Amino acid sequence: MRLLFLVLLALVCLIQYPLWFGKGGWFKVWDLQKQVAAQRAVNEGMRARNAALDAEVRDLQTGTGAIEERARSELGMMKDGEVFVQIVPKGENPPPNAQSAGAVRNATAVSTPGPAGAPRR
Repeated sequence: MRLLFLVLLALVCLIQYPLWFGKGGWFKVWDLQKQVAAQRAVNEGMRARNAALDAEVRDLQTGTGAIEERARSELGMMKDGEVFVQIVPKGENPPPNAQSAGAVRNATAVSTPGPAGAPRR
């Protein structure tokens, strides 16, 4: 009787092995579920990035605000009627093209109301 019990127990273990450790076993399924969850998180981040880039492209195609902002920050352009004031930190020499009356401390730009027009250098 004891031998029969051990044989049946061994058969049950052999039947259970593929369920737990086989190609489509529980451990493999759990691992794949973790990988799917991680990839979904990455995909959500990429969707948010793509949406932001899409909005920027649409803004650049239709509006002038983004173009003006880039012209100001990257190219140093100004509108008509604006006055640019560059403030040099203490201890530094002003740039060679600075006027003596325009040498002021710390950097900022001052805008005066004027006609709205295309950015200019």
